[in-house]
Amino acid sequence: MNQIEKQVLDLSERLRYIEDIFGNRENANIALLRSKLNDFKNNQSSLDSGQLKRQITSLMDLFHFLENKLEKDLTPMDKVRIVRHPQRICLKDILENVYDNYTEIGGKDEYSIDPSMIIARAYITRKVGKKVFRQPVMVIGQEKGHGEEFRNGGSVKPWGNAKALEYMKVAEIENIPIHTYIFTPGAFPIEDYPGAAQQIAKNIYAMAGLKVPVISVISEGGSGGAEAIGLADTRIMLSHGYYSVISPEGAAAIEGRLKNGGRATPQLVESCAKQLKITAKDNLEMGYIDRILDEPTLGARPEHFDFFKKLRQEIILATDEIVLSVRGVKLFRAIALRKLNNPNIYVRWTLSPKSRERLTWQRYQKFISMSRTYLIDGTPSWQKAFSAVNDYGWSVYSFLRYEFLGRHQRKITHLAEDVHGEVHALFGRIINKGSTIIQKIPGLTKEKKDSCQLTTLSSWESGLTWDEHCQYISPQANQDKTITCPNSATFGCLDLWGPDLFNDFAGVCSYCGHHFPMEYEWYLFNVFDARSIREFNPKIESGNPLKYDGLDIKLEQAKKNSGHKSACMTFEASIKGIRVVVAMLMARFRGGSVGVAEGEKFILAAETARRKHLPFFAYVHGTAGIRIQEGTSGVIQMPRCTLALRRYLEAGGLYIVLYDTNSYAGPVASFLGCSPYQFAVRSANIGFAGPGVIRETTGQDIKPHYHKAFMTLSRGHIQGIWDRREIRNNLHQAFMTMGGEFLYLR
Repeated sequence: MNQIEKQVLDLSERLRYIEDIFGNRENANIALLRSKLNDFKNNQSSLDSGQLKRQITSLMDLFHFLENKLEKDLTPMDKVRIVRHPQRICLKDILENVYDNYTEIGGKDEYSIDPSMIIARAYITRKVGKKVFRQPVMVIGQEKGHGEEFRNGGSVKPWGNAKALEYMKVAEIENIPIHTYIFTPGAFPIEDYPGAAQQIAKNIYAMAGLKVPVISVISEGGSGGAEAIGLADTRIMLSHGYYSVISPEGAAAIEGRLKNGGRATPQLVESCAKQLKITAKDNLEMGYIDRILDEPTLGARPEHFDFFKKLRQEIILATDEIVLSVRGVKLFRAIALRKLNNPNIYVRWTLSPKSRERLTWQRYQKFISMSRTYLIDGTPSWQKAFSAVNDYGWSVYSFLRYEFLGRHQRKITHLAEDVHGEVHALFGRIINKGSTIIQKIPGLTKEKKDSCQLTTLSSWESGLTWDEHCQYISPQANQDKTITCPNSATFGCLDLWGPDLFNDFAGVCSYCGHHFPMEYEWYLFNVFDARSIREFNPKIESGNPLKYDGLDIKLEQAKKNSGHKSACMTFEASIKGIRVVVAMLMARFRGGSVGVAEGEKFILAAETARRKHLPFFAYVHGTAGIRIQEGTSGVIQMPRCTLALRRYLEAGGLYIVLYDTNSYAGPVASFLGCSPYQFAVRSANIGFAGPGVIRETTGQDIKPHYHKAFMTLSRGHIQGIWDRREIRNNLHQAFMTMGGEFLYLR
């Protein structure tokens, strides 16, 4: 093949690529390129060599000129098509062109590790003066390949994320940086062990505390799949990439209320892509990424070697900056890096113990501050000032009570216990003999406390009937009609009279135990002690940070119907005298979906529990996931809330989660799923994605009862299933057995 033929073939490929990106949209520039290229091909045989060279050069110049013009016409949906295109750069290209050498640890096939996730131990060679330094890194990222179907389009299965987490911990042990590359439309939505949602929650929780620098590069960042490896100290986004809570097609399917495999119109998909603010520029303006790396015209492809040089310089600079930001001796090198843009400065990438602690605290502060500019808080100024003073007072009290005095008290207590144990071992027989004699003396024997509460399943309090427990009657009890249990055909359940079912039986079938849905008020009045609930932060309300069409009206309707300003209610309450902090997600408010307001209230609840040294209880009356209309502002609540919970748990907190009705997606895959103690009401459905989403994304139909609580228990995602009528007793027992006398783990 001669040079002219190669150039014609190259131009044909470029034209095909352009047509793929712009889809079916008519464009005069594309039509001109197509016409000029076809004319050249048709006349090629009649031209001499000189004419061929002149015309091919002119044609190549035209392509270059019009590609630059088309670059300015790109819509958000065009950029989605760019990152999905088979010619898009992939992780293997980056490993070959950015790093000097690497050894792939997994990814060969389905049996060794999920091929959608690649892990490699690599190093970067840096020459500073006459010295050569080889700096090791752990590279982790999704691999889409170039049309390789077995890689599943970068949709990682649970075991792929589990492997990524394993080698993040290896990097932490070896004290080397982690570079993650995000090329995923979203995680593969299956719940087989270790489970999509639960594994992503574990990844986010672990990344929050990694004591090594983490740099993420985002090309295609789809929801929870991106967050599984995306909690980083520096997040760089490629200029043609997108980062979003959901794909534009998924958002269009929800907005269009499509069912049974219906397809949204291209216009609706384009509209959703624009409204979700998914581009690099949008995410930089909102503060969810740190900087943008410019790509070549119409997106980076494997032949763009200059781009790989830029990417290499960018990740080296980002790693240097993170290390210097937490290191003691840094002044002149930091100035050289940031102000003079001098990359030829050697920075050792290993961190001292103190630097590692500063790194995690810096990461916490960075993410906690995200999205707060979009918060709507109607709390009066005087009340905010009072709360701030009150919080400060609790912080001082907690320090004195639990840190200063508590530390010395624990030492004295432990010493006394040791001395008592030694004395008991020495004089045990004498003490036991004396105790036997004392027990026989009338009037000196104390009654033994009943310890069965701590060792057996819960039961009704002695002498009380269910009616005496009940403080709230469901409006459903006003249905003066019989109700058929859905399991009647299977178990032969007889019809139940409405007032009995929703009053005396607490919405539970007396034949098979099926749980009918109940309002969240039932739990407020029947689980917690009477008049013990004290709500806080009620004025923080859900808003519309992206100005998404129609969301304001929907939110106002939800506020009117529920009587709450957001889907999350936070309060302090007592359960049989045990004081707890509670965050409750309410399905009545937009399906219990989580946005900026809900995330902030959850964080403040965790901080209150930590400050007051109280156990933290998350009751999920239902959650549909992250509120898609808030875009990245919604999905960023996954790492934010998880960071706050990690801080609470590391301070010694006891965190218990109880799922009810339908609990799916982002919250389960982050701040709910990271709890070591998760339980479910018998009626609960729990998972990463609903049956419809699974069918749409994988083409597979799930098994019956796939998300039911008993299936979730069998996969090890929850630790127990509770009857609604036993929640109060079970919670009390859980707090006593898991928290102990002081209701705090450490």
